[in-house]
Amino acid sequence: MTKAYCIACRLLLTILLMNSATTAHAAQNQFWVYIGTSTHPPSKSKGIYLYQLDAASGTITDKGLASEIGDPGWQKITPDGKFLYTVATAEKHRQSIVAAYRIDSQTGALKWLNQQATRGEDSTHLDVDPSRSLAVVANYSSGDLSVMPINPDGSVAAPTAVIKHSGSSVDPDRQTHPYVHSCNIDPSGKYMLACDLGVDKIYIYRLDPASRSLSDANPPTVSVAPGSGPRHLSFHPNGKFAYLVTEMGGTVAAYSWDSTSGQLRALQTVSTLPPAFLGYNKSAEVRILPNGKFLYASNRGPDDLAIFAIDPTQGTLKLLGFQPTGGKGPRDFAIDPTGNFLFAANQDSDSVTVFRVNADTGMLTPMNATLKVPVPICVTFLAVGK
Repeated sequence: MTKAYCIACRLLLTILLMNSATTAHAAQNQFWVYIGTSTHPPSKSKGIYLYQLDAASGTITDKGLASEIGDPGWQKITPDGKFLYTVATAEKHRQSIVAAYRIDSQTGALKWLNQQATRGEDSTHLDVDPSRSLAVVANYSSGDLSVMPINPDGSVAAPTAVIKHSGSSVDPDRQTHPYVHSCNIDPSGKYMLACDLGVDKIYIYRLDPASRSLSDANPPTVSVAPGSGPRHLSFHPNGKFAYLVTEMGGTVAAYSWDSTSGQLRALQTVSTLPPAFLGYNKSAEVRILPNGKFLYASNRGPDDLAIFAIDPTQGTLKLLGFQPTGGKGPRDFAIDPTGNFLFAANQDSDSVTVFRVNADTGMLTPMNATLKVPVPICVTFLAVGK
């Protein structure tokens, strides 16, 4: 073998490796964006819509309707990226279902698998345990949780349990009985936390994937301020903290989280609202940047996002400012896996506003990319080709 031939071989190998690395890097920056909507009249929505985000360039491409289905509210994509589950509305008023799809990660297409009734009313939220053995569904109007096994092929089975909450709280209009608004499985997969707006409590359950069941933790509940209405919760990426947004109180509560004992310990409660705002508000969502440095909470009143810095050691919050969402009623917002973009779903103005995120300061800059989506209420990301 000649020296020139060896050099040519090494050069060719280097080029191939560089091309492979470039292709892999490009793939890591491509994401499918699934947007669930309300199809209830007068909405003109038809179901779940699909977009493609190029996180390197910030380009967003409309891919059309991913699935035609009634009121696909909250969505969950499994960690392996193979399946998407959504709560939706059955034909009868208030009766809800969970629909299961297999995802083609190369095209973003959703293949219908099946649906099952939740046996609850107005399901608003669901989560799936890391082993994909069960889904837990929050049923808002009936004030209960549905435990639904997941079959090996990804389809969802009928509920094996419906867990009823009890009690009430101080608001005579909105807290006369339980209203379970969300259910959140902790990163360890050992516990599930359910936020009940109607009774001002966070319920803590032990999760057993093997038996596909829930049981009360010790203690089984944590109370929040009367009349505050706990709505949604997010765990910090380090698994040591949890953050609750209250819909009626307009606050974020910070907790330490012990995944060994299943215990929350209150650290701090801060307002999500601008000091000068005196109008009616319903806070909605809380999310944390993937780097763990910043937290965002949405307000449906001033129609903005409150921005907080997270103390990495204590888990406490420091208010940095507010960013208008450019629309009305930001019910949900989501941050892409790279942490560079935030999509704010403005339910009452049929729009999703896209922001570029400064990962060093937490500040948001609006992009020239407002997506026209009818009544958007949930945003979910998946890496292309995962």
